[in-house]
Amino acid sequence: MSTAARIDFLKGHGTENDFVIVPDPDGLLELTPAAVARICDRRAGIGGDGVLRVVRSAAHPEARAMADEADWFMDYRNGDGSIAEMCGNGVRVFARYLLHAGLVEAGDLTLATRAGLRRVHLDKTGDVTVAMGRAELPDEGVVVTLDGRSWPARNVNMGNPHAVAFVDDLGHAGTLYEAPPFSPAAVYPEGVNIEFVVDRGPRHVAMRVHERGSGETRSCGTGACAVAVATARRDGADPARSGTPVTYTVDVLGGSLSITELPDGTVEMTGPAVIVADGTFDPDWLDSALA
Repeated sequence: MSTAARIDFLKGHGTENDFVIVPDPDGLLELTPAAVARICDRRAGIGGDGVLRVVRSAAHPEARAMADEADWFMDYRNGDGSIAEMCGNGVRVFARYLLHAGLVEAGDLTLATRAGLRRVHLDKTGDVTVAMGRAELPDEGVVVTLDGRSWPARNVNMGNPHAVAFVDDLGHAGTLYEAPPFSPAAVYPEGVNIEFVVDRGPRHVAMRVHERGSGETRSCGTGACAVAVATARRDGADPARSGTPVTYTVDVLGGSLSITELPDGTVEMTGPAVIVADGTFDPDWLDSALA
């Protein structure tokens, strides 16, 4: 398609998990996987861990059924152009953009994602809290092997798949340039986000993550939620049984997130979201990217 019309973008991040935001309220822009990968390229493009395309739910075929409850749909793409079900840091940045653009007011709102509806509490400044849904804990786990070491990894699904491995040292995760090998591969036929976790103190852990389709990122919101739930179970805490919420601080490379699991199973994530810049794509460059 021709991009003779002006097409704007913004950059934002949540605990340094950064995104290119593309407003497309009427759903007219066709972003191919190659175009997304080029936009996210940190040397030849804008640079980011992914793209947040902002579309009205009524204008997107995957979100029309949610339009009565959520005006806006987060069309999230990984940095390699692949489509993802969910991105926790992305939801916070997406909500912050809507406030920044005057499309919503501060307070409570509901957003549509490929993983379903997400309830958000948005302050005028500061942190954003997202109700991330319930964690699923399938019985099937995997073993992650890296540089001659192996660890069992807990299977946690937060709308997207995670494998949580507890290690003695975050350095054991290596460079995370490539996806760490795991077995059996059949547990995650479409790939998985892998978190390496160490203890920092009571209800306080730190993690590194290789995100499926993006490589190592500075933060992963759904990953932090998966880590908090896996750690709680390791520690013998289950709010559904005790009736008491449990909160963990999860340090990521880009900051810290507060994760609370409620007795009804809902996992809430609280953390910052920042819009840092805006601009306009060069039409010729974007035309070549979309071609």
